[in-house]
Amino acid sequence: MSSPEIIAIDQAVEAARVASRQWAESDATVRSSLLDALADALEQHQTDLIALADLETNLGTARLTGEVARTAFQLRGFAREVRDGVPYQRVDDEAVAGAPPAGRPALSRVQEPLGPVAMFSASNFPFAFSVLGGDTASALAAGCPVVVKAHSGHPQLSKAVHAVASQVLANCGLPAGLLGLVEGASRAAGTHLVTHPDISAVAFTGSFQGGTALWKAANDRPRPIPFFGELGSINPLLALPEVLEKNGEALASTLASSITMGCGQFCTSPGVIVLFDHPASDRFVDQLCTTLRPLPTHAMLTPGMRQGFESGVAHLAASPQARLLFEPPADSAGPAPRLFEVNTEAFIADPTLREEMFGPAAVVLKIRSVEQAVEVFSAIGGSLTATLWGLDHDTAQNRTLIHAARQVAGRVLFAGVPTGVAVCHAQEHGGPWPASTRPETTSVGYAALQRFLRPVALQDAPAWLQPR
Repeated sequence: MSSPEIIAIDQAVEAARVASRQWAESDATVRSSLLDALADALEQHQTDLIALADLETNLGTARLTGEVARTAFQLRGFAREVRDGVPYQRVDDEAVAGAPPAGRPALSRVQEPLGPVAMFSASNFPFAFSVLGGDTASALAAGCPVVVKAHSGHPQLSKAVHAVASQVLANCGLPAGLLGLVEGASRAAGTHLVTHPDISAVAFTGSFQGGTALWKAANDRPRPIPFFGELGSINPLLALPEVLEKNGEALASTLASSITMGCGQFCTSPGVIVLFDHPASDRFVDQLCTTLRPLPTHAMLTPGMRQGFESGVAHLAASPQARLLFEPPADSAGPAPRLFEVNTEAFIADPTLREEMFGPAAVVLKIRSVEQAVEVFSAIGGSLTATLWGLDHDTAQNRTLIHAARQVAGRVLFAGVPTGVAVCHAQEHGGPWPASTRPETTSVGYAALQRFLRPVALQDAPAWLQPR
């Protein structure tokens, strides 16, 4: 006998299946109007929604207000993509008389929506990566219904946002099945959603362990489906001695703020600081410790995340290859920041020293050469970001470092810090495994829409089909 959560999943997926063809065939006016209306409604209800979000996440009104603005911004941005015809783009090759290879039939390459998408909400972005977040916005823009798996860290907020969205669908005269919401924290519920035969793709943001299990389930189906998963990242940051000599104190302040932003609960938080063995690097580490140690943090998103963070910190503290660089102050609302120095050779050799600490912590590595920096990047492997400070001149050393960073990261920064991901056309939020399961795609920015479309070539199509 099926459990209530399994029955609810089946009902939501069936409603999405029923709505799928109508939405796939919808025109730009209908799709863009819905996305714009969802943005308007989110803003109209933001006071109550933000208060509810703060109760469940401890992220604070200021941070959550900015997140609502970002969420509405990207909904409207995908509406513009739809009005500009992006999901409807086609490539036409007229027929050419004669035998192949010069001769050919008439061909039109068009975009087909994949079908119902299962979207797994993230814990750390209760608006921007949740019910009406970027995955939902891009899938709807592509012509796909969405079944949202609510995150257990903010269940009441998820239901409230879904209620707002459901009213918008009703006002627009659209089927409720375009945006379903299902709950259930069990692995069985998530697996059932991913393996449901009417789900055509999955968008996931979360832990490596959970994401890997669902990715395997998606690939073990009788008909495997695309799994667009963001699984985690330790985001190396490398700084040359010259830039630290010029601006070390300001850079230390910037980096400390990035490490502790949102209590370190960002997938782009800089977790590995790579420095050349140089007096300027030593001064920078001292400056970073002085700035980082007293910074307050707030409570983490869930008790489980706090437990996971403390476990990761304890593992590193127990290693003979790691040294805590300052004694953390007593906890206030949230966990105290931590900074470790780790032996570089051991870091390269031992995968357990490279595990993500999802919270306000980072490790420092001292390197002796560019070649050792390349070894560090290679050992880290797939990462959402890599940051390179001070590579202002065209030198063989800098070209080598940039090549190494580009091999492992979806986004390479040459200034600033990786926390903060702009929503635009050029953005890439992904990377090689284990940062994501599909390094050729992005989950942030307008190219995210392409994940939920597949090309179909129409050969010698009848005239009535051409305007489509």
